Amino acid sequence: MSDLLLLELIGGLTLLLLLTLLAFARYSGLLAEVAVSAGSPPIRSVTVAYKFHMGPYSETGRLFTESCSVCPRLRSIAVYYDNPHMVPPEKCRCAVGSILSEGEETPSSELIQLYQKFGFKVFSFPAPSHVVTATFPYTTALSIWLAARRVHPALDAYIKERKLCAHPRLEIYQQDQIYFMCPLARQGDFYVPEAKEAERRSRGPAEASDPQVDGTGADTSDTSSVSLEVGPGSRETSAATLSPGVNSRGWDDSDTRSEHSYSESGASGSSFEELDLEGEGPLGEPRLSPEAEPLGAPKWPRELSTPEKGEE
Repeated sequence: MSDLLLLELIGGLTLLLLLTLLAFARYSGLLAEVAVSAGSPPIRSVTVAYKFHMGPYSETGRLFTESCSVCPRLRSIAVYYDNPHMVPPEKCRCAVGSILSEGEETPSSELIQLYQKFGFKVFSFPAPSHVVTATFPYTTALSIWLAARRVHPALDAYIKERKLCAHPRLEIYQQDQIYFMCPLARQGDFYVPEAKEAERRSRGPAEASDPQVDGTGADTSDTSSVSLEVGPGSRETSAATLSPGVNSRGWDDSDTRSEHSYSESGASGSSFEELDLEGEGPLGEPRLSPEAEPLGAPKWPRELSTPEKGEE
């Protein structure tokens, strides 16, 4: 009789454990709807502190930890330039860091100096008129793993179906949401200097000597991106440990001529100007109709990576 009770107890505990794990996975976004759309961007122009990384995207977790440790209240951001399904891991390029300011706001010199003290560089990204975007819950560390396997495939399918020129791929970690964004315009302005330089080196001296062509294959003679330089400061930082782990990624993009970049395979893809607009986006601009007709060349595969949860 005691053996039967013991088996029933073990069975009950096992069932309870399974139900707990299922509830945790659901809370993390297992069943969350992934809606991909095209319209206005989820953020305005931003100034970011970043570190450039060339290598497996699975190694970027430490960069999220570093940036969040400097100032945990800031949002984390990552920009992925290459498709890990088509590029050797050691050649994948990305920039990871924190958003220092957004819109008309300018970051304080003290904040810039603090990040530069820890080896970060400062750069500004514009607000593109239209982007391909999606969101995913950011409630636990498991949310990042789930987003890597659910959102990027959805983005790839949306971009490929419509043959859009959408690159690079950005991830913004804001409170309880992860925002995914692929610019449909001004893509070259989202390439940090190190990414462009790596691209020039991979092309050889002929193209590298052309100042009108950046590492994305786009003309940047009138680029609006700005790199800020401030001398290192002496302010001490307090220790903090906030950073989710990293997952592998892969996606879709076009218009960048790198043989490794997301832009490469869809270089002749259609732009947002060729699509019908319907509704309004997050910033009040027209949103692209999900039924818009594809008008360009094809695009490519995908997967994902990891960031940090920081509040502004």
